[in-house]
Amino acid sequence: MIDLRPDLATLWSVATRLRPMQGARSLMFVAARSGEGTSSMAASFALMAAEHAARTAWLVDLDLMNNAAHHAFDKGFVGKVARPGRAYDAALGCAPIYELRPAGAVPNAKLLTAHPVTGTRLLVTRFRMERLAAGQRACLRSHPKWWQALRRSTDWIIVDSPALDRSDVALDVAGEVDGVVLVVQAETTSSLEVAEAQFAIESRGGRVIGVVLNRMRADARFAGRIAS
Repeated sequence: MIDLRPDLATLWSVATRLRPMQGARSLMFVAARSGEGTSSMAASFALMAAEHAARTAWLVDLDLMNNAAHHAFDKGFVGKVARPGRAYDAALGCAPIYELRPAGAVPNAKLLTAHPVTGTRLLVTRFRMERLAAGQRACLRSHPKWWQALRRSTDWIIVDSPALDRSDVALDVAGEVDGVVLVVQAETTSSLEVAEAQFAIESRGGRVIGVVLNRMRADARFAGRIAS
């Protein structure tokens, strides 16, 4: 991952003008293709949100079986930012936002946790996949009450979603967030792919607020137009 905060000022300006459905503002980052740099964008923006939050900001990683966001912070991908701290139950008093396949009891089943990143107001989620039985996997499911509870408890919700060529998770969650940002690698993703991704998201109730063009280099800049 790369810290892209210096390049996201325009996106920040647009995102802060979003009118939240209720409570916290929420923004999802997703790409049409894998490997476009979505997690770098989401984590960097989440840090910006945490810097401005009166309470907290949450970075919700929808890729339950990989936990890329937590791993990145744990490895110190941003200089002078501490590692994630102790785990807190992220159920928020609601039924799980995931289901296990095949179904089966898991000891100490608080599988989705939130970890405060020490020295910031950011919490990053982690799914405890190591507690699953052999052959089990977790699949996200739509659960509006969980998103509503999270909105009441924080100021910003930043969602890092797997790419659309890997999973339909972003489509399931699109209607739960205030805006969606498409992340594309400028030299390789066609305008047709972007249009198809936008159509898929908006047909499921999401609102695409713009596109980030990411060149996937250490000097990557926010080069895209964010259109209302």
